[in-house]
Amino acid sequence: MLSLFKSRNPKPAPVTPMVGPAGEADAMLRRLEWTTLRRLDGLLQGDYRTLMRGTGLDLADLREYQLHDDVRHIDWNVTARMQQPHVRVFTEDREMAAWFLLDLSPSVDFGSGQQRKSEVLLQFVAVLARLIGRHGNRVGGLLYGAPGLQRAHSMLPARGGRNQVLRLMQMIRRASPSGAAQTAQNSGPTRLDELLRSALLSVRQRSTVFVVSDFISEPGWEKPLGELARRHDVVAVRLLDPLELELPDLGLVPVRDAETGEQIMVDTHDPAFRQRFARIAAQREAQLRESLAQAGVDTLELSTDDDLADALWRFVGLRKQRQTGRPLAGAGLPVQGVKA
Repeated sequence: MLSLFKSRNPKPAPVTPMVGPAGEADAMLRRLEWTTLRRLDGLLQGDYRTLMRGTGLDLADLREYQLHDDVRHIDWNVTARMQQPHVRVFTEDREMAAWFLLDLSPSVDFGSGQQRKSEVLLQFVAVLARLIGRHGNRVGGLLYGAPGLQRAHSMLPARGGRNQVLRLMQMIRRASPSGAAQTAQNSGPTRLDELLRSALLSVRQRSTVFVVSDFISEPGWEKPLGELARRHDVVAVRLLDPLELELPDLGLVPVRDAETGEQIMVDTHDPAFRQRFARIAAQREAQLRESLAQAGVDTLELSTDDDLADALWRFVGLRKQRQTGRPLAGAGLPVQGVKA
């Protein structure tokens, strides 16, 4: 009788912790769930859906046209009557898909402080994919720039659940540059247009698309980004490091181009050189922001020295203001874009 009782009430099997790359990804996700995600939960209070714009057919409201609104949603009758452009706001679909187009080229494996841009990329994808996926939506990924394969990319079909987030994180960790010199030797200059054109062919259903890159690339990505924005709700997540904008006085230092591997010595003690560097960097910043604005995408800038939760909170405030015309309490955002 005792043996029968034991057979009906077996002891629970011991939980075996995950080991290897899967265990590292799981531990990192758990840490982000307890830190960044908990902070966002307390701030968003259900407004996570502003991260993703639905494609429903039920008319919910009318509001004044704002920059980057889809012109196909303009209500011309109301516009003519009010003498002010108005757009239709539709009820969102319950289930949506989010895609992460990830630039893992050598220049992303850079950081002047405690974090590299590639680490910021991984944390951003983990937090946002978990935030979106746990509400019943699907997430997928398209990766560019795996080391050892010239201009290679790999794809993870969109699915739901926490395991999907872990799979995406493991793919990123495997594809991230492991050695700058080795990577630069094995790959040519970044061509971001190849990643965007691949997404045009791969992502069929209208989705929310996050293009995560430092946008250090050969020219030609602007047109496919605009085409992608006409089919999907596109967010450009721009990775940057403070050292890319302004050089400190460090004396004579070697500088290497992560994309080509070329290395030169520069004298950062020279004020004229630092001024020229800052001027060129400012010109590139202005040109990049203009290109992103012309493509019709929202932009989130993530710096290696910023707090991820604060950046996401301000970005959600921007999306909320753009969709409803009312700012999210405490966000304090400009209308054109957001910089963390």
